[in-house]
Amino acid sequence: MMRRAVEYGLLIMVMFGCKKVINADLRGTTPQIVIEGNVTDAPGPYQVKISKTVDFGASNSYPAVTNATVVIFDATAGVTDVLRQKDSGVYVTNLLTGASHHAYTLRVAVDGRQYMASSTMPMRVPLDSVGFAENLGFNNQKEVNAVVNFKDPAGLGNYYAFSEMVNRRLVPNIFVFEDRLSDGRYIQDPLFNDSAYLQRGDTLVLTMNCVDKNNYNYFFTLMSVTSDNNFQGVTPTNPVSNLSNGALGYFSAHTTQVVRLLIY
Repeated sequence: MMRRAVEYGLLIMVMFGCKKVINADLRGTTPQIVIEGNVTDAPGPYQVKISKTVDFGASNSYPAVTNATVVIFDATAGVTDVLRQKDSGVYVTNLLTGASHHAYTLRVAVDGRQYMASSTMPMRVPLDSVGFAENLGFNNQKEVNAVVNFKDPAGLGNYYAFSEMVNRRLVPNIFVFEDRLSDGRYIQDPLFNDSAYLQRGDTLVLTMNCVDKNNYNYFFTLMSVTSDNNFQGVTPTNPVSNLSNGALGYFSAHTTQVVRLLIY
């Protein structure tokens, strides 16, 4: 076992219904709206990114949507925030302060169509520490994977999503976990990384998000339908999101913590 260390912080993750999968043929179809919205318990502003799909096989540069009206309503605090466009297709909040147990509703109006999604921010579950485990993989290659350690609170219904950046590069893997089989237990969960193994001397930034059930299901199905657990954004087969009216993407209110480590 390699050295364990932890440093707590906050990070806005720009990453997340049911488990049914839509088979969406993007070849030659009318472009669809893609909405990626986040509210966290980190200090704002929070952002909503809006773009349109392109034909499958075309460039992955999705055209930004710049003529949208975007509103987020905090039903718990009674606050309505009309977002302003900061960059092309990127809309940011002015008033909101994200908080656990608050219910948020996103409304987007563009080209005469309305899209809506709701998300309730769950309670924060503290990340205790992050360790590293070495094992031998294919061809006896040494693999190093991060191991997250935390205490799941009693009571079912806790959902977690993890992401990694190694040497400033986002690892395109999805790591999700629910407490259905481990309620109230101390969790030591390795994040098996099949695309870029960690090496001594690497700098790792690991983010832990506590998400609601709908967004857990979104990322679970996204993990299932993407090849080799590789998150490449909108794919020819898209998971059902919590957005209405056929929009792709997600709206997530979640807590977030970040660990920064040097692996040695």
